Amino acid sequence: MDMIAVENLPHSPAAVIRVGDTLLSEADIARETPFHPSSSLAEAQLKAARALVVRELLGQRAAMLGLKIGADDESDQAVSALLERELAVPEPDEAACRRYFATHRERFCEPTRLRVRHILLPAAPEDARARDAHYRLGETLLEELREHPERFTEMAQRHSACPSKDEGGDLGWLTSGQTVAELDQALQRLPAGLHDRPLASRYGWHLVSLDERQERKPLPFAQVAERVRHSLREEATRQALRQYLLALEAEIGVDGFHLDDDPIEGSGNRRTDL
Repeated sequence: MDMIAVENLPHSPAAVIRVGDTLLSEADIARETPFHPSSSLAEAQLKAARALVVRELLGQRAAMLGLKIGADDESDQAVSALLERELAVPEPDEAACRRYFATHRERFCEPTRLRVRHILLPAAPEDARARDAHYRLGETLLEELREHPERFTEMAQRHSACPSKDEGGDLGWLTSGQTVAELDQALQRLPAGLHDRPLASRYGWHLVSLDERQERKPLPFAQVAERVRHSLREEATRQALRQYLLALEAEIGVDGFHLDDDPIEGSGNRRTDL
């Protein structure tokens, strides 16, 4: 029987993949596709097909070795036992870790830290009247703060809707990702000092004083050695898994789909998306 390439799935509803003696139909791929959100249907179907092929290869290998395949949890346990038994992942030595550290210094830095105070003037995104009124209030308060910066604590306590008002609006030291996304992105670009206009977020308008910025700085190897070792171990595991799956593909036989040399990508919320 002629097999149809998975690349043609969006145009050919009769696609079939064979893994050993098991057939994977278009209906199988359709059921799996929602678990692989992607920028296009074709990409989602391709990821779904890959996940099914990988799952079937691992399941058949586990069965060959007498590992029990049953319900989802049992299947996951069988796959974990299989990989622990058959996947050889070398443990990186210190020399390898130091080489990796030397060529990836940007990954092992202390993040930029910002000392921030703010006043939140609340307004929901859909409340145009409140947003306009509070923006104008923000401009008035900023004008006053430019003349009298020592009044920031007082104004935060009087006007802010954030719990930080009890601390005079002080948010302490922040790193990226520690506040609402819209404000976080703006803060990363601001110079030190009182910002000259209100900043928008889903919660309203923020009057921001960036009191101090500590730029990211490289950390010494001794401080990040375990992180380096973990990164190397993860990369080695991905490489070993790729080679293992390619070997299973050759041994068991797959028609209608071919695992290529690209890294095996995790694809979301389904188990065994290796």
